[in-house]
Amino acid sequence: MLAGIISFAALLLMVRLLAPVDESPGAEERREAPDNLTGGPALISELPENLVPGEEPLAPESTEEIFPSLGVGVSTADPRALVEQIAQVLEAGKPKAAANLIGRKALSGNQLQRLQELPRLTLNKDRPVSEIGELELNRRARWALNPKDANRPRIYLDLLRDEGEWGVQKVILPGEAGGRGGVLDDALGIADAFLQAALKQRFENARAFVAPGKVSDARIAGLCIVFEEGIYRLRERKPLRVALNRDGVAAFLVNVETRDGAQAAQFGLTLKRDAPDSPWRIVEINLDQLLAGYADQLAGGDSHYTPLIRNPNGGDTLILYFEFDDDLLSPRTQRQLEIVSLLLQTDQKKNISLSGHTDAIGSEKYNQTLSGRRAEAVRRFLIGSGVSPGQIHTVALGKTRPRRPNTVDGGADNPEGRRANRRTEIYLDF
Repeated sequence: MLAGIISFAALLLMVRLLAPVDESPGAEERREAPDNLTGGPALISELPENLVPGEEPLAPESTEEIFPSLGVGVSTADPRALVEQIAQVLEAGKPKAAANLIGRKALSGNQLQRLQELPRLTLNKDRPVSEIGELELNRRARWALNPKDANRPRIYLDLLRDEGEWGVQKVILPGEAGGRGGVLDDALGIADAFLQAALKQRFENARAFVAPGKVSDARIAGLCIVFEEGIYRLRERKPLRVALNRDGVAAFLVNVETRDGAQAAQFGLTLKRDAPDSPWRIVEINLDQLLAGYADQLAGGDSHYTPLIRNPNGGDTLILYFEFDDDLLSPRTQRQLEIVSLLLQTDQKKNISLSGHTDAIGSEKYNQTLSGRRAEAVRRFLIGSGVSPGQIHTVALGKTRPRRPNTVDGGADNPEGRRANRRTEIYLDF
């Protein structure tokens, strides 16, 4: 997880954490952290030889003994290094060392006691800590300690940047901040919970964080599809950048990247709440930049080759594409339909309209038949996935409604335009 040789600066930090407290004038300033907090297993290395992470720690000191001795906490230019050190000492069963890193201004006595009483923390080896996003541009940010057990709530640290140095401003322990299932109930917490659900293709969970009537189900499904097909993940550094965060409205830029890190994209989330005691809900998802990045990655830059378009009748329409003169569902299309199927099975009162379309090559009669076969192929797949036949209405429109010109000026063939026209559109009629 974190490895390396113990640095001289880290050893100095350990001495400071374990030394007797000096309460003489100017002592608070002397207890401030060194200018640079290095990574590595500095604090864990000071454990007794017979105590390693995973074993039971020695009997902890009482809250009454520890709290008066806490300093102002550690500050560092690298927020990740600070969060990783806190995670390390908690995993090693050293709540006192963690409390000294955090500082007395960010911890209450009750929190210190709870920190000592929490079950021993075992971190996720692949991602022990993660940056959640910004609360205030370039000044306040939230981080999380990620347990190995995904069902165990995370510990959150809100960090404040002062004169170029980051320190802990607030600690949020499991069960302390509103929300359900460990979800924080402020704007950043709701935005993060929504994104985690969409990344895991959990449509209904994601939908629970959206204001009814403000964001279409097709848009949520479209986001799930883009995440799954583009193999996107949240960027590790500044995944959520705050654009606005006021009492009743907040806006974030979401930074994502492909899992190999080769391509990045961005989109926007806007949240609102009606009153200070009302829940935050997502009211707008602007996917324009994300869909453009998706098109660059999967469609050679053809921005019209998108899984989501605005419907003239309102809302959004999902689009599935076919090869030339073909009505077979590709593996890509089947993955998209699996998401739609789950959406429909959650409520059998929901209905969809399927319209089949073709490009302009071939006779009108042939294309009318081909477009019907395409719509029917989608219908059969959905029924086979558990959707009730009564929820689906199909129509064949042949080549009568192209999304893009089949030819360019002068009458020459337009292959890119025809590719965008060979499709079945799914309009979620609810």
